[in-house]
Order: sequence, then structure tokens, then C-alpha cells
Amino acid sequence: MYSPILFLVIFPALFVYYFGFHAYKNRSSPINWPVLGMLPSLVSHRNRIHDFLTDVLQQNGGTFMFKGPWFGNMDMFMTCDPANIHHILSKNFHNFTKGPGFKKIFDVLGDGIFVAEFESWEKQRKIAMSLLNQAGYQKFLAATTWRKLDTGLIPILNHFSDMGMEVDLQELFGRFAFDCSCISILGHDPASLRVDLPYIREERAFVDAEEAALRRHLLPEWLWRLEKWLQIGKEKKLSEAMKNLHKFLSHHISFKSQEFKKMEQVILTDDENDQDLDLLTSYMRLEVAEKGNIIFAPKILEQTWKDTVLNLIFAGKDTISAALTWFFWLLATNPVEETKIRQELSTNLPVKWELSQLKKLVYLHGALCETLRLFPPLGLQHKAPVEPDTLPSGHRINPNTKTVLSFYSMGRMESIWGQDCLEFKPGRWITDQGRIKNEPSFKFTAFNAGPRSCLGKEMSFVQLKIVAASIVSLFKFELVENHPISPSASVVLHMKHGFKVMVSRV
Repeated sequence: MYSPILFLVIFPALFVYYFGFHAYKNRSSPINWPVLGMLPSLVSHRNRIHDFLTDVLQQNGGTFMFKGPWFGNMDMFMTCDPANIHHILSKNFHNFTKGPGFKKIFDVLGDGIFVAEFESWEKQRKIAMSLLNQAGYQKFLAATTWRKLDTGLIPILNHFSDMGMEVDLQELFGRFAFDCSCISILGHDPASLRVDLPYIREERAFVDAEEAALRRHLLPEWLWRLEKWLQIGKEKKLSEAMKNLHKFLSHHISFKSQEFKKMEQVILTDDENDQDLDLLTSYMRLEVAEKGNIIFAPKILEQTWKDTVLNLIFAGKDTISAALTWFFWLLATNPVEETKIRQELSTNLPVKWELSQLKKLVYLHGALCETLRLFPPLGLQHKAPVEPDTLPSGHRINPNTKTVLSFYSMGRMESIWGQDCLEFKPGRWITDQGRIKNEPSFKFTAFNAGPRSCLGKEMSFVQLKIVAASIVSLFKFELVENHPISPSASVVLHMKHGFKVMVSRV
């Protein structure tokens, strides 16, 4: 009775598996097969998806139409052309939404700011902007970063240096960023950054969710929904991740609500209390200011806060951890540039330095920009036009066409950055007068572009500089021999196998 259905499901899967693993492992130019379209090529390169897309885009002048399986709704228009990026993210912004499939793929983020559209997005962005710019928050975030450095990251690096043991820097930076994000957003320190490196299921949940989200881009919706229904593979991990994250956030929102209720009058009148500058408390304070009172723990309000803080933690955690990981790998593989940065630090920073003195570190800023050019934390952006549109490249796209913007590929295009685009050259970000060179956001897209540009860009740079300046001044990292380095198959550009190093003091 079910054999025809099973045949239709299993045969294409076996076909894709065969061609994916055997026939086309070394091809970068996709073949448009009958029925299956270009899916076999995509599957065969799924473990190097970002570099595969870059190869395809380079061979096709920066734009390419990927044809998915028949009736699979997987056709995707891909581009890394700066003119197209500018058109989509800025000039014709209102015609390009996340698209009907985006919310399905990123259901873990609920209705938060990264998923929201139109009025909901505008309202959330306005509120987030006001809270991020409130008096004292940036100092609070910087103080949190310094404190976690002094009590967590530096002591752990000293420990591994003394023991002569290798350590995964990516894991340390991930824990560091997770703790800092939870403190600054939830007002709670999960204390995941300890010498014993305890297993923190919430921290791991973010990685599982990000990997599953990218995989949903690469598979027909019916297939990943089948896996979700059967609770197997990445979809099972995603379900467990969502459960853990929601439980974690519900607990801390409930706790914060009760604490807020007890201390409401103090919190409302004392804006300088460092313990109450986290964004969740600020959201609660805003709710009281707007409505005069607040009923704690209603499901609608709790879900709104849960979506909001989850999106903010996602943004803060991954931007910092991914950027730091790639930054220190680039320094370890470019010792001349590392020496220049260390010389700049010794020249411009005293033993005890303050936040304002970071402005003197022009070469360090260039090195961080160069890191984000080559390894933007979010390697891909997903859009879809509401109405038919013709892009500057001359390509016409229809409504709801999945439009993938490859920010990772942009940093590797000679047409954009010159023949030395694959080289790590912080000097390309410095003018002849020794000032920081600003590139247009549709060319340097690490923080997105247009109305949806990242609100936390400047704060991210401050955090990155605090950590980079502190660690480079104290430690040197040597790559573990034969340890493979490549981007992971995830929506966030982590290292697939971690970043194993030996630590020594400078």
C-alpha cells in the first residue's frame, strides 16, 4: 500500500547520496539534473558550503540561479554583487522581506527582531535602539567584558600555559561571549567560562540550532519536516535545543520578574545601579513606564520577552565569539601582522588603560575589519522580493524568489577587493594620513547594510578591542600541528573542528 510513496521518498534520497558522495565531490559547477535539479551538487559540497558558493559565484560573475528539485520550492537566486546588495538592502529595501520561508527555517527565534517584518520589526528596532543607547549601558557592557576577562578568560589561559596543554580557543571564546551576553541581557552569569569547562546545555543549544538552520536552507522543506516529524538527525538536535533554550529563558525571565516586582521603585528611580542595567530589566522598566503597572508572567508578555532576549543573545554571542576565533587564527598564521599590532599596543597603551584609549589603536581596528571582511559572522543573508524586480546586474527576479546574499563570498572577490583579496592586510583599512578608512556597508557587509544594519556595531568593536588588546598583550598562540581549519556548515561562521592551540605568555 505504501510502496509507491516510499519509493518516491527513498529513491531520490539514495540518488542524491550516491552522486553527492561519489560522482561529483570534486566539481564546483552544478549540473542541472532532471527532477533533482542541482541538489546533488549542493549535497556533495555541503561540508564546505560557503567555499562552494564562492566558487560558483566567481565562475558566474557574482550572480547565479540555483535550480532546485522539481516541486521542491528550492530555486534560489544567489549574489555577491555589491550593486545588487546595495539595491536589495538599501535602495529598494521595502520590496525585499525575509520571505515566506524564512520564519519556518528560523522558527527557533520566534517573533524576535531578526525574524520580524514591517510594523513589528520597526517597533522592536526602535525599542532596542533606545535601550542600547541608554545612559550607562555601554559602560556596563565594557565593565562586564573586562570583569569576565579578569576572572575567567585570562586565568584559564594562564592555567593552560602553565600546564603546557593544548586548548580549543573557539570553545573559550564561545563561553566568554555567552557569559557576557547573558550578563548584559539577562542579568545572569551562567559561569560557563571556568577551568573545568563544564558542559552547559544552553550554550551548546545555540550551535545545534545554527547548524540545523543552514541545513534547512539546503534541503527541500518536505524532507527536513519529515526528519522533524521522525525526530532524527539535526532536526532532533534542534528540537532539543529549542526546548533547552526556552526552559532556560523562561526560568530567568520569571526570576527577573519577581525580583523586579520586589525592587520596582528602586529600579525605576536608580538609573546608575550597575546591577539593573541589563536589557531585560530595561524592557521591564519600559513596560511600567508605558502602562503604569505590569502584570508579571502573563504568557503573551513572557513569550515576547523570550523572543526578544533570545535574538539579542544570538546576535551578541556569535558576533564576538566567531570574530575573535578567526582574528587570533589570522594572527597566528600572519606573525608579521601580529608583531605590528603588539608594537602598536606597547606604544599607545599604558599598563593600566581606559576605554577612551582604544581609539588610538588604528592598526588593531584595521585587523578586526580585515577579519570580518574574510570571515563575517553571518556568512549568508536571506531575502525575497514582494514584487517583481530587476537588479542592477540585469537579472529579473519574481516575487517570493529566495534570494541569498553571500557575504562570505564578497570578501573573496577580486572585483571587489583586488587581486590580494585572500590576503590578511590590515593596512588596507588605513588611509595615507594614518586614519581608519571607512568602506560602504554594501561592500563591507559584516554588520549588514541599509535600515537593518546592526544596532550593536560600535559596541561589538569595543568588546572586540578590549579582548584583543588584553590577550595579544599577554599571550601568544601556536597552532596545533595538523589541526584542520575550515568554516563550519552553519549560519554562523564558526570553525568546523574548533581552534586548537598551545598557549604561552609573551
